[in-house]
Amino acid sequence: MKVLAAMSGGVDSAVAAARAAEAGHDVTGIHLALSRNPASYRSGARGCCTIEDSNDARRAADVIGIPFYVWDLSDRFHADVVEDFMDEYAAGRTPNPCLRCNEKIKFAAVLDRALGLGFDAVATGHYAQLRSGADGLIEMHRAVDHGKDQSYVLGVLDQSQLAHSLFPLGDTNKTAVRAEAAARGLLVADKPDSHDICFVADGDNAGWLREKLGDRATNHGGDIVDDATGEVLGQHEGTVGFTIGQRKGLRIGTPAPDGKPRFVLDIEPVSGTVTVGPRERLAVDRLTGIKPRWCGTVPEVLEGPDVTVQLRAHGDEHRAVVTVRDDGVAIELLDPAHGIAPGQAAVFYDGSRVVGSATIAATQRVHT
Repeated sequence: MKVLAAMSGGVDSAVAAARAAEAGHDVTGIHLALSRNPASYRSGARGCCTIEDSNDARRAADVIGIPFYVWDLSDRFHADVVEDFMDEYAAGRTPNPCLRCNEKIKFAAVLDRALGLGFDAVATGHYAQLRSGADGLIEMHRAVDHGKDQSYVLGVLDQSQLAHSLFPLGDTNKTAVRAEAAARGLLVADKPDSHDICFVADGDNAGWLREKLGDRATNHGGDIVDDATGEVLGQHEGTVGFTIGQRKGLRIGTPAPDGKPRFVLDIEPVSGTVTVGPRERLAVDRLTGIKPRWCGTVPEVLEGPDVTVQLRAHGDEHRAVVTVRDDGVAIELLDPAHGIAPGQAAVFYDGSRVVGSATIAATQRVHT
């Protein structure tokens, strides 16, 4: 097959490209330029978006012996990922930009262009596995290394995208990948993984959002209030500095009567009110999901002992019943979850298989 290997400049994508070439595919490497001014995004060689990363990817392609190009997708990335991130936070929601990047950039813009150029598939360094199902469809499953499993951020991919995707690292753990990179002479073998949001240069999400949102009406200060009493406990500089479940950085002078820490329970961006309370008030057992995306056949109901929902990258799995509706999905959590915010993604599993995903629109607290 003709394969386009997306090379971020990190060790995972370099080994994935090398494996694809070694498997006999006709591989071409590409690096995505996601900012016209890379210095405005994260600085330092961290595995995404910087000039150093582009150079690392090029050197890896040279070692592997494959052609290499840089594709400028900065305008598309800013419109579909960065702007979406700002809009969601301004509305009091907590988005996951990595899912949006996979959906809109890596497996939409890149894959569409690749197919248009005559490539058969796009290979990435994501940790997930693809298998042929009994119904002839392509199934996506968790990686062998559950600690590195990235199927959660790939839960937005549909069947047409999975049919043209390769994940060469799904059967390997990270230690083995680094050892393989060193054995292949890839200089990125010991390069640190990236963890922060790539377009927030210093990792200060709240500060970045305040600067970028500027004078947007929902980016004003407001009160921090107690959930039980309605007492105003303090003020803040903008709701974008908070997310549901947050404990640190509240700067509340008045301690709780029981001496226990308070957590953010609710964010109201129009009034600027941030409501805080005890951890037990964070427990939710009902979720409403919108904009569902299915990896294969659309189910009517997902239920059974192996059906789970994951609500954060590398988060816990929660046993659940998922009912598909015309306007989205209703999710009943048999194992309540804590600190779940609108805007996060709910990814549905049947055992290790990814069934689909949805964006959380609303949550309902456990009645106590």
